[in-house]
Amino acid sequence: MGGTSKKSKQRAADAAAIYEAVEVAGPAHESRAFSESPTTALRARRPVELAGIDSRDKAGYDGKKIDGVETLAAMDPVLSDLQERLLAASRHGGDGRVLLIIQGMDTAGKGGLVRHVIGAVDPQGVHHHAFKAPTAEELEHDFLWRVEKEIPGEGMIGVFDRSHYEDVLIHRVRGLSDPEEIERRYGAIRDFEEQLAADGVKIVKIMLHVSKGEQAERLMERLDRPEKHWKFNPADIDERELWDDYQRAYEIAIEETDADHAPWFIVPADRKWYARIAVQQLLIEALQGIDPQWPAATFDVAEQKARLSAE
Repeated sequence: MGGTSKKSKQRAADAAAIYEAVEVAGPAHESRAFSESPTTALRARRPVELAGIDSRDKAGYDGKKIDGVETLAAMDPVLSDLQERLLAASRHGGDGRVLLIIQGMDTAGKGGLVRHVIGAVDPQGVHHHAFKAPTAEELEHDFLWRVEKEIPGEGMIGVFDRSHYEDVLIHRVRGLSDPEEIERRYGAIRDFEEQLAADGVKIVKIMLHVSKGEQAERLMERLDRPEKHWKFNPADIDERELWDDYQRAYEIAIEETDADHAPWFIVPADRKWYARIAVQQLLIEALQGIDPQWPAATFDVAEQKARLSAE
């Protein structure tokens, strides 16, 4: 029993040390070098002009790829600790929760981002949903109906791989809805996200900004490697013909729906490693804003220790 107690104490001490480092350093805490917080460096600014944003930029980060890999690994336990605190607090009345919305062109790195960043935390505290083309049932309802069902509960990190924004992006580019309906949807999204924020949801919206040239290389890689063929869809090449239209649709959607309670962050994504550490840090800072605390014991700790020691 003594060995178990020592291990338990060491784990608690390690977690406390991690969180103390985060609290002391705040959003600027990093393994190697965010000279500027991504929350500031990557926040969308009006007017949004994607052509003027370098998709290979390392905004706010001074390191190289090897440093980025080390940063991701070093900050994994920080993110994990904050997420566990969020989940634990919810079991005792805490109502904090986070919704991470990930948007981007095909091959922008949405799936890899989820695996490398969200994959570091306890899956019990994550609700992940990848939105596909709406089903026949979903089309019978308002476009937000299927989204409302996937909002994370208290203590959870919700992750949307694509989202309700597809219903203004694709619909605008492909002409699937008339201009009046598109405008209505912008307003509906603003109202929807404002209500989520009022209900205690911390919203973080990511646009993974990849260049057309980089996308071509990633698509070619999928064609060159048989084990990647399952990821390829010939329609991806069709969509490239509408690249400029999609870029403009993103610019408009971001301008129409960016708000302090539901901010957009434009993340340069030609360097996958940078996009991952940037989003990791954005999540860490969002959780720090909630400041989840370990709930106090609802039992007499000394009494329970005595019972265990008496065995």
